[in-house]
Amino acid sequence: MPADRKAFALRLDPALYECVARLAANDLRSVNAEIECLLREALKARGIKLDAPAADAPENPG
Repeated sequence: MPADRKAFALRLDPALYECVARLAANDLRSVNAEIECLLREALKARGIKLDAPAADAPENPG
């Protein structure tokens, strides 16, 4: 794992995890990358701008 990534444990309801896993599979991403993408979309929707995107951050194709 790259040193510039923050690792932490995340507990999810199993049904929520399955939904995220299905989205990830549809988007050809890992579950981790899908969660990061969803978090970025949620922050953007709330008007919160990140300082700078990470070089290896997953992009939203749609």
